[in-house]
Amino acid sequence: MAEMVKVAVDAMGGDNAPVEIVKGAIDAVNEAAQVKVFLVGQEDVVKQELSKYTYNQEQIEVVNATEVIETAEPPVMAIRRKKDSSIVVAMNLVKDGTCDAYVSAGSTGATLVGGQVIVGRIKGVERPPLAPLIPTETGCALLIDCGANVDARPSHLIQFAKMGSVYMEHVVGIKNPKVAIVNNGAEEEKGNALVKETFPLLKNCPDINFIGSIEAIDIPSGYADVIVCEAFVGNVILKLYEGVGGTLIKMVKQGMMTSLRSKIGALLVKPALKQTLKAFDLEQYGGAPLLGLNGLVVKTHGSSKAVEIKNSILQCITFTEQNINEKIKEKITMEEK
Repeated sequence: MAEMVKVAVDAMGGDNAPVEIVKGAIDAVNEAAQVKVFLVGQEDVVKQELSKYTYNQEQIEVVNATEVIETAEPPVMAIRRKKDSSIVVAMNLVKDGTCDAYVSAGSTGATLVGGQVIVGRIKGVERPPLAPLIPTETGCALLIDCGANVDARPSHLIQFAKMGSVYMEHVVGIKNPKVAIVNNGAEEEKGNALVKETFPLLKNCPDINFIGSIEAIDIPSGYADVIVCEAFVGNVILKLYEGVGGTLIKMVKQGMMTSLRSKIGALLVKPALKQTLKAFDLEQYGGAPLLGLNGLVVKTHGSSKAVEIKNSILQCITFTEQNINEKIKEKITMEEK
């Protein structure tokens, strides 16, 4: 029998905690027998939510944490002062080996700081990047970095490309994933100073499949599998993706209700349209892993509902079973030789 994958979940983090967090955990264990969830938070509150559901009690354990780190709190100070917060307690479960992974919809800043300070970086990794999967015409792509390192250097982007390639090949299952760097044109000589300096370095990397620059217009088409950029650019791409996607879905629904003819047409196309729109629903991809740490740290949206929490927990299974951290270590070690 396969070994249980143990995931520490911040039950108090996010706009919809603990209700949607607990429900997501329940959905995850009911779907996957090989995962055990440690719900970290105020014990009485979490247990009250759990009492609403039927589940295998061996797959869920409640770990008490009396404090909560709020989104507006300065991350470094919060991590230092609130030692009994759900974020710190959950991350310590990963640090001491009790758990393989951590999932939170709570403070992004505290998660990034805690990931580096508590869980710690893999030796040789300069900066851990946040790397969400985003939908494309051909499936999905990994956007790396989308929020952790605003002032990145070329050496950081090289490591992002390598870590992203490992993730896409072994978690998503894309053999020899295509890597591209975000640019304002396809030509090699274009770009800002960071892109111009990084481009030839990526071009000379023998262990990645670098295909050159990618403009924002080509990202949704699936032109590349790993999209490399520093966090400022990545975050703008991600937020625009989410905003445009949500607006289009809303406008399509409104347009279908404008007349009797459109309503009849809507009924006819509803099944196919629903399936198409589902492909562009970011919730189905789970959260963004913070790659390059000694354990898996996954950050989901602050507004996450149960489905995104569930999928974030399930993605931890593949990450752990595929031994992604060891593969990243091998990639980084090759770089140093």
